[in-house]
Amino acid sequence: MAVGKNKRLSKRKGNKKKIVDPFTKKEWYDVKAPSMFSVRDVGKTLVTRTTGTKIAADALKGRVYECALADLNNDENAFRKFKLICEDVQGKYCYTNFHGMDMTRDKLCSLVRKWQTLIEANVDVKTTDGYLLRVFCFGFTKRVSKQVKKTAYAQSSQIRAIRKKMVDIMTKEVATEDLKSLVNKLIPDSIGKDIEKECTDIYPLHDVHIRKVKVLKKPKFDASKLMDIHGEMGGATDENGEIVAVAGEFVEPVIQESV
Repeated sequence: MAVGKNKRLSKRKGNKKKIVDPFTKKEWYDVKAPSMFSVRDVGKTLVTRTTGTKIAADALKGRVYECALADLNNDENAFRKFKLICEDVQGKYCYTNFHGMDMTRDKLCSLVRKWQTLIEANVDVKTTDGYLLRVFCFGFTKRVSKQVKKTAYAQSSQIRAIRKKMVDIMTKEVATEDLKSLVNKLIPDSIGKDIEKECTDIYPLHDVHIRKVKVLKKPKFDASKLMDIHGEMGGATDENGEIVAVAGEFVEPVIQESV
């Protein structure tokens, strides 16, 4: 076919799109942890800038961030992980709330050994502020001092009694608290210690932990309650994540010993 006869063959132009770096359309937001944790700055998150009907805040809400407790509390407790969900965006800050707790796989595997019985229990409980949680607990039987027998297996009747005790304690501890107070109990794992103490009469236990907490249902979003959990009304933080006063904000003066 002659080139001059076909216009489509002769007039081929390179209609290539300009390659634009996608990061030029993005912006960074600071992720804030609730006031139950000592380190409030979890990190930063990336989102596409607001353009037309696509609002950046809508893309951020509902994002779940998984953080080790060691990072949130500046301690060595690295095997416990907390999930935080972004519920509100104000300015360049994403305000998060508790969304679940878990343990790392390597910690779980290190606890499981031979010659002992693993006892697990879970229960669905509602907190006083309307959060429906599923709480998982587990513990292991242990050999008593001066025991000759190699194994420490519990009988099935003892396992049932311990599991019932676990469920009762978890229900009592969760049902009488709001979410903020419950997280304060989960951080040092005080519920696991209570279960270990209570079950000693049935069979001595060790390594009793709240293994996982799932949020099944949550009440309707309330911005004032979220700010109460954060212990502020949209305040700022310094480089260490500590709350600092914003310019123009009232700060109560320190009480002086002498005038």
